[in-house]
Amino acid sequence: MTPLLDLSAARVFFDGIFAEPCLAHPEGVAVHEDGSIWCGTETGDLIRIAADGGAHDRIGGTGGFLLGLAFDSAGRCYACDLRHAAVFRYDPATGAFDRFASSGIRVPNYPVVDEKRGVLYVTDSRGNGNIGPGLYRFDLETGEGGVWSEEPMDFANGACLDETGDGLYVVQSDVPSLVHVPIRADGSAGPSRLVSDRVETVPDGVALAPDGTLYISCYEPSRIYRLKPGGALELLIEDPKATLIAHPTNVALKGDRLYSANLGRWHITEIDLAQLKGR
Repeated sequence: MTPLLDLSAARVFFDGIFAEPCLAHPEGVAVHEDGSIWCGTETGDLIRIAADGGAHDRIGGTGGFLLGLAFDSAGRCYACDLRHAAVFRYDPATGAFDRFASSGIRVPNYPVVDEKRGVLYVTDSRGNGNIGPGLYRFDLETGEGGVWSEEPMDFANGACLDETGDGLYVVQSDVPSLVHVPIRADGSAGPSRLVSDRVETVPDGVALAPDGTLYISCYEPSRIYRLKPGGALELLIEDPKATLIAHPTNVALKGDRLYSANLGRWHITEIDLAQLKGR
């Protein structure tokens, strides 16, 4: 499969190898409404990078290992923590970055905010070879909740709401596949359906564009796919040497730019999607 974009469409947006604090193998990435790019590190630091990539600062830390990130409309940032097996929440009104929810979740990997229903969905990766319920749901205000879908999943990973807000796209890393889980009228989870099982070899993150296009990042090999509505899965871009795009985990969109966290390195990558015009 030939990539749609040459690797020259990507650049290092922020190099944190010698920054203070170091951008220690970022796994999660999210775009704030002010245009800044936020990420989490393997040392539990929540980092904000200026919209132009020219500066960064540490918002707070857990002392753990931060995975996926998500914002609500109030600017609160929800961060999954591998070490603490919990979701933390940063509140810009108070500056507090505290433990928010857990309720038996094993490997909280990625949070999805659903303000229409006032809930936070969180994937539970559970660990390799530990197939079981992979989706939790928590109240956005209280953090109370538990397992949302009893359907077994094989390393549930990145996720996002669908175009209607009435379903979730969820990556399963160890199958590998992308599935869709409907949200029923009563808020319960419907049975999943397969969207694609061609996302080789270890898909990790997924982001939805306003036009319904999905971008799916792969931890291994270092590549990102594109799936347009009603279309076939396409290879967007890849890095055979895993240096510029280095084991990308989560991805986030800002206009015609796609940002990827690189668990294999110390930087955030920016990919110019404007070069796809007409394709």
